[in-house]
Amino acid sequence: MHIAILTFDAFNELDSVIAYGMLGRIALLGDADWRVSIASPTPRVTSMNGLTLDAHIDLPAACAADAVLIGSGMKTRDVAATPAIMAQLQLDPQRQLIGAQCSGTYLMAKLGLLGNLPACTDNTSKPWVQEAGVNVRNVPFIANGNLATAGGCLSAHYLAAWVITRLKSEAAAREALHNFAPVGEKDAYVERAMAHVLGKPGRAGIHARASLERGHKCPRYAMEIQKP
Repeated sequence: MHIAILTFDAFNELDSVIAYGMLGRIALLGDADWRVSIASPTPRVTSMNGLTLDAHIDLPAACAADAVLIGSGMKTRDVAATPAIMAQLQLDPQRQLIGAQCSGTYLMAKLGLLGNLPACTDNTSKPWVQEAGVNVRNVPFIANGNLATAGGCLSAHYLAAWVITRLKSEAAAREALHNFAPVGEKDAYVERAMAHVLGKPGRAGIHARASLERGHKCPRYAMEIQKP
């Protein structure tokens, strides 16, 4: 499986790097067929805070991936207004998972992927994402079929867990979340995240409270690595 994270100049580090780190865990655990790539329109991009990354692949290569995540950044609207970039983004929800975070939702809208579907974005981007015709909801994560959106920098783990659940398994997503979750909060963190990913957000608070009442006894999430 190949997951591409679209990362443009002036990108938000939390969107791209958190997802990259979490998704990369599947390969670290032994799945040789699992690959995560930073995809950019140029060989090198610099974040909004000065972090420079070398891209692994270009945008056309990203469009062939099994899943594509679109991060946000300070120049998202400039990207959307650049035909030479947008023409390269030939994404297809019929054959791949497509997710976006914060202002990345704006790009999904401009690519004609969202239609009237409810979606998420961050509070800063919300006004102009709505102007693009997006039905913005005040929630951190929404998935509709092969499309998903998340709102807020620290919602990156929802998108990562969604991709892992869909391309690997729920058990693998739980293991990844458990690994990265804060010590002493692991049970609650995993249950809250998976409640959103599985479309049961109303249960998130219940699961979290129950976990805390159990004294944070963190289970070991078993995960079967698929052999090539």
